[in-house]
Amino acid sequence: MTTLKDRFLKYVSFDTRSDESSTSYPSTEKQLVLLNHLVEEMKAIGLTEVSIDKNGYAMGSIPASPGCEKAPVIGFIAHVDTAPDMSGANVHPQIIENYDGSDIKLNDTLTMRVADFPELSFFKGHTLITTDGTTLLGADDKAGVAEIMTAAEYLIAHPEIKHGKIRIGFTPDEEIGRGVDHFDVKAFGAKFAYTIDGGFEGELEYENFNAAGAKIDIQGLNVHPGYAKDKMINAIQVACELNAMIPAWERPEHTTGYEGFFHCHTLNGSVENATIAYIIRDHDMERFEAKKKLMTEAVALLQQKYGEGVLTLTLKDQYYNMRKMIEPHPAVIEKAILAMREANVEPLIRPIRGGTDGARLSFMDLPCPNLFAGGMNFHGKFEYASLTTMEKSVSTIINIAKQWAK
Repeated sequence: MTTLKDRFLKYVSFDTRSDESSTSYPSTEKQLVLLNHLVEEMKAIGLTEVSIDKNGYAMGSIPASPGCEKAPVIGFIAHVDTAPDMSGANVHPQIIENYDGSDIKLNDTLTMRVADFPELSFFKGHTLITTDGTTLLGADDKAGVAEIMTAAEYLIAHPEIKHGKIRIGFTPDEEIGRGVDHFDVKAFGAKFAYTIDGGFEGELEYENFNAAGAKIDIQGLNVHPGYAKDKMINAIQVACELNAMIPAWERPEHTTGYEGFFHCHTLNGSVENATIAYIIRDHDMERFEAKKKLMTEAVALLQQKYGEGVLTLTLKDQYYNMRKMIEPHPAVIEKAILAMREANVEPLIRPIRGGTDGARLSFMDLPCPNLFAGGMNFHGKFEYASLTTMEKSVSTIINIAKQWAK
């Protein structure tokens, strides 16, 4: 059997960065290289009904144990793409055995300091896998991919473990919000599923933000600055004026827990043209709608000030809080809690300050909470994963399979 560590290190060697500017699906061809590899690996370890469709969704099955055919079909899902925020090519993982709790030198000029990342203290004694400080690691979500594959191989190799039918799915483009745009829930065939896409050990998440994206295109009027009085419309200044109308205390750097935010993630342009883009987030639907209304009214006010055609707002909902769809099925959470405790993991139930494929799948009639995968500091050069926690994730997946057969 392939070890979890070797499997994970193999997967992070694939460059699977997604591209939000692409119009293809998947957004990058290189994601298909890993997805096709996973198809062949699923076949090699004995999964059945292995397939990959035209959109890159790779799926496979572990048949039910004899006598467990009537158990609900459950699924485990992870995404293969890495975030566009930083390169995921030529990843050089560094392995730290029995981590001593001190600062971690990533390279000659970069150190990951416990003072900056206090969560590191939890991982004292663990085996950690870090970057070399030049790329992200790819634990988001190749840790989840490796854990699902390792658990699947273990279940197939140990037929004495009783379980119902299990479906496995690997998706592209989660990092750019398109992970389940074409996911065929009917073909997947599970009654319930779990995304293995969380971070800290014990995370169990079934609440997430309601999410929208706002893009404002600004058409300025550029004239010579020496003769600009009452003529020039500086698109950059209009963008800054709009941003000043958004409450400063509702930015990500000032919010936590259930507090939502406006996050300005793109601002570029010139006097003639500019674009400013936001993500809008809130767990509470009423507050979410109020935030969208504020954005709409701020743009409308500036449209009145500067005239028709200067500001164009594109506002689009992205996903919603899955709590509404999961709470009617308490067993999905209860069995995950029992499975974690059986793996000597203390469940840490808290809202996701983000979203997962599971949020959208839950609204596609596949209730799908999110479980820890052991990666930390996603999307950047300080990303790392605890192999010790990843092993507990594998045990949790196996235990969930057992729980649903009871």
